[in-house]
Amino acid sequence: MTIRFREIPRDPVLSRPVARSPIEAAEAARRRMDDPAYRVEGERRRGRGSVSNPTGRYEPAKREAFDDGWNLEEELPPLPTEVIVEKPRTIITRNDSPDIGYDRSINPYRGCEHGCSYCFARPTHGFQGLSSGLDFETKIFAKPGAPELLEKELRAPSYAPSVIALGSNTDPYQPVERRFRITRGILEVLDRTNHPVGIVTKSALVTRDIDILTRMADRQLAKVAISITTFDPRLARRMEPRAASPAKRLDTVRKLAEAGIPVTVLVAPIIPAINDHEIEEILKAAHIAGAREAGYVLLRLPHDLKDVMRDWLVEHYPDKLNHVFSLLQEARGGKDYDSQWGVRQTGIGPYAWMIGRRFETAAERLGLNQRSWKLRTDLFTPPVKESAQLSLF
Repeated sequence: MTIRFREIPRDPVLSRPVARSPIEAAEAARRRMDDPAYRVEGERRRGRGSVSNPTGRYEPAKREAFDDGWNLEEELPPLPTEVIVEKPRTIITRNDSPDIGYDRSINPYRGCEHGCSYCFARPTHGFQGLSSGLDFETKIFAKPGAPELLEKELRAPSYAPSVIALGSNTDPYQPVERRFRITRGILEVLDRTNHPVGIVTKSALVTRDIDILTRMADRQLAKVAISITTFDPRLARRMEPRAASPAKRLDTVRKLAEAGIPVTVLVAPIIPAINDHEIEEILKAAHIAGAREAGYVLLRLPHDLKDVMRDWLVEHYPDKLNHVFSLLQEARGGKDYDSQWGVRQTGIGPYAWMIGRRFETAAERLGLNQRSWKLRTDLFTPPVKESAQLSLF
């Protein structure tokens, strides 16, 4: 069997994709997963979240298999993690979204080795000509110059301080951070300049930086959100294979809280018919561990992530595929995803309403979200550019 590339025909008139029922989409997913050019064999992707590596959505050609008559049994090696050093010109990313609590963020890495099958950031790899499937978790872009760039941007006379979010797209504490230590370098700059930061992670590695985060929290400059998706170890291994175990994440909440660092628990994402029954259990355990704020996000499937998630369900939960997307479309106005501000995080309709009320009731009963920990911006001190010439005064 040989793999070749075939040009994708382009329609000169752009149109909206044809809406498909959950059953039609499920059958299409099953056909895709029967294609040897599409599905990646289990031994090759051991320890990875995605089960496929579809062609990037901006690419002019796609892979297809054909029988060339040889049919050689060839064992391919497991997929390694490749780190590509990136040298951006700026490091602070701005946004104007009204439904998130920050207007700027830093992502030390692009792509994420955690391999979470549901990650809404997967389609961003398409901008690099790569797949939102296995490419996203095996080809990681690192930005080792981020701390220096940050210091330069904070030094600008026009800069006005506001909370910087770390981990808004990909996890700042994914495994390669142990080697590159970019996130720690960023925190050191923010600590020196008294700049507020909010961190979102599902990694226990954040406890490595408790020394910095404790100092910042004492000045009301830092808080951390830990994402907990499930307490089922089997589901966690399938869904987020290289992320910290559920028990380890709870322990991380406890260690951060004991160090005096404000901790939020995120029940995210909530996947219909997969982990939606765990909302109350996760909130209760996180509250006992020391979390005092909480939030949730309904599964988001922008762009080609819809197909990546369907492929994952075909592999691991084929009997639930139709049900998952039926509920999801109910909460997304009949579509797989609705990117509209204000509803993209929580959805609409009866199912979404029920999830919201369950979350609010459990949070209120536990005493979560009684107060919001506001970070200070009035302590900010711009960094001073080092100069070889000493001051006369």
